[in-house]
Order: sequence, then structure tokens, then C-alpha cells
Amino acid sequence: MVTRTNLISRRMALKFRQLSISAVGSLKIKLLLLCCFVFTLTLLASRTPSFLGWGQESVPSLDRTSSKGYTLLINTWKRYDLLKQSISHYTTCPGLDSIHIVWSEPNPPSDLLVKYLNHAVKSNTKDGRYAELVFDINKEDSLNNRFKELKDPITDAVFSIDDDIIFPCKTVEFAYTVWRSAPDTMVGFVPRIHLLDPSSEKENSYIYGGWWPVWWTGTYSMILSKASFFHIKYLRMYSNEMPSSLLEYVKKNRNCEDIAMSFLVANATSAPPIWAKGKIYEIGSTGISSLGGHSDKRTECVNRFVSEFGRMPLIPTTVKAVDSRGTWFW
Repeated sequence: MVTRTNLISRRMALKFRQLSISAVGSLKIKLLLLCCFVFTLTLLASRTPSFLGWGQESVPSLDRTSSKGYTLLINTWKRYDLLKQSISHYTTCPGLDSIHIVWSEPNPPSDLLVKYLNHAVKSNTKDGRYAELVFDINKEDSLNNRFKELKDPITDAVFSIDDDIIFPCKTVEFAYTVWRSAPDTMVGFVPRIHLLDPSSEKENSYIYGGWWPVWWTGTYSMILSKASFFHIKYLRMYSNEMPSSLLEYVKKNRNCEDIAMSFLVANATSAPPIWAKGKIYEIGSTGISSLGGHSDKRTECVNRFVSEFGRMPLIPTTVKAVDSRGTWFW
């Protein structure tokens, strides 16, 4: 027989059980919300260093594998203000160890220019660094001069650049770390593509594709040497192993030395180049690419080089190196 006391006890036990279940459920919900909050916090912190109170500039770069950095190989022609601006900027980059200025003008550099550039090097290099400054004087004017073998080089890495474009040091250093991961290939900022010519009856006839085909397809097969890293051994190969008929063709047409270098590297490695993302600041207003018929001349060069090499060595790729420290979306 159920007494009143037993009935009250059962009701209290049932109530306590319900409260316990409710408390456990509430605790589980709170734990789940806490986990979600911690996950979100961790994700945000990993995406942007500034979230935790420090800027991107304080994020340490990869340690250099050797005491040597890279050689700046800069091509110039009677644009002294641009040369001064470029040298003054790149001497602030921490990985710079050497500067070679390709000089092909009929007159040697003036004492005033040399003095200015030496002062820029000394005033901008810090932390005990010293970057040597060398003028590579050439007797004749030829685009092949920019790839002449360097005497007594002090680095394996070459950063080939024109005097009318500038990249932030952070961008240059990023491309340098990419190059160190693949030192036999070219790494740079200006991609181009070769395309089969659908209008030609020849089986292996190509068209030189500029920026828009690269942008549209996301594919490229060349990195222009106006802004690229490559191994110093390719200067020796360009100077000593490139067919003389091809060197003469570049000299005569005053064009396509950069395409020739892309062919040389691809032919030696059987591998594509690497496009590194970077902001380009153009400080000049004129150049060979602004002349009429530029694309047609480049197409002619591609087909001439294919004939000289006996095959098409360029390899298309869709790979793009991006610095994840400054990228929110992958």
C-alpha cells in the first residue's frame, strides 16, 4: 500500500531527476558554445597576427639557409633618376648582398652618379650588412648584356630587375624564399604564356600571350626576367652555351632576351617556372613593350627559338605562390 509519505518521496525523486537532466543538458550546451568560441578565436588568431596585438611586420621570416642572400642585377639605360630611386629602395631590403648595374651606354657612369649610389648603399644597409656595388661596363649596346656571366659572384641567387619597376622589400623577400625551395627554376612576378596558333597550318606554330591570356586562363609558361629570381649558373649558360645565332638574333632585333632566358631554364630543367604574387609599382613611362607591333615580334621570337632549340621546352602551369600571412581567403 502506497502511503502519503512514499508518494511524496517518489514525487521529490522524480523532480530531482528532471532537474538533474536539465542541468546536464544545460552544461552540455554551455560546453558546446565554449568550444565554438575557442575554435573561432583560434581561427581568427591564425588568420591575422594583428588580432593578438602585433603587426604583420613583426612576423618572423624564414631563416636563411646561408650567410649569402641575393644579387640585384639591374638593367638601365639613360634613366638616372629611375636608377637612383631603384637602388635607394632595394638597398633597404634585408636579403640584398650585392648590386650589379648592367651599363651599356657609350659613356661610363659619371663620378656624381657613382658617388650618389655608393652613398645610398652605405646609408641604407643596416645591422652590420654591406652590399657591394658594381658597374658592369659593356663596350657595345646589346640586350644580351643583361645576362652576361658575372665575375666573382658572391651569391647563388640573382634578382633580375628593370630600373623602372619597384617591389616592396617584403614582396622581394617572399619571392626569394620561394626560389630557395626550387633554386633551379625561375621565380618571378610577371607571367606570360605561349599558345598554339589555330590559324597556322604548321603543327608547331605558337603565339606569344601577354597578360590577358594569363589572367583569363590562370595558366602561364614563362616568367619575364624584368622581375625574377634565378640561379647564377644560368648567366654562365646564357653567355657560353646559348646558340650564337640566337644571341645574334636578340641583338639585332633588340627584343626577346627575356624569352630566351625562359627557354634556356625550361630546357635545362624540364620544369615550369613559379609565379609569385606581388604588387608592382611602375615608376617609368616608356619601354620596348610600348612600341607598336610588340606582340607580333614576340610571337616571331617564340617560333624562332622553338626552331633553334629543336622543340618547345616551355611547360604551362597554374601554380601561384602566395604569402599566406597577408591572405585571408585561400
